[in-house]
Amino acid sequence: MNSPLMATIAEFVLSNFAPLLFVAALLIVAFDRGKPLADRTLSWLLLLPIGLGGLWSAFFHLAFPEVAARAIGWMDSPFQFEVGMADLGIGVAGCLAFRASWGFRAAVVVISAIFFFGDSIGHLRQMIVARNFAIDNAGPVFWLDVALPVLSLIALLLSRRARK
Repeated sequence: MNSPLMATIAEFVLSNFAPLLFVAALLIVAFDRGKPLADRTLSWLLLLPIGLGGLWSAFFHLAFPEVAARAIGWMDSPFQFEVGMADLGIGVAGCLAFRASWGFRAAVVVISAIFFFGDSIGHLRQMIVARNFAIDNAGPVFWLDVALPVLSLIALLLSRRARK
């Protein structure tokens, strides 16, 4: 194999891991016909982009804060630890919610939606005020911070409606 090509692929996957988990969740939902659409959408969004994506983000904010900050277009700061711990909590809760009760899932979706919407507002503000168009501020992560909470809230509401 061509090592520069492999390095490019590895860098792409590693730097877009959470958005790729979102796409993977949607692909699994499209091919898995086991449960109603809203339930399987909710399950896979909780496990992959919210759960594993949260753990991935926590890992970078906690273990490599300089790398995480640079990718967002920021300087490293003590807040990296706090963001990493929030990511860790959301990631663990998302993984646990994969097969949990509707109430537990609802709590995880609401908490993660607040966090992701807050992230998207912060990223948008940075784009406008600081002209920060770093890849992890204005790229796929920004769009994930918008799309993931919207889709997970819709799936949550539709799954509740289907249960009634």
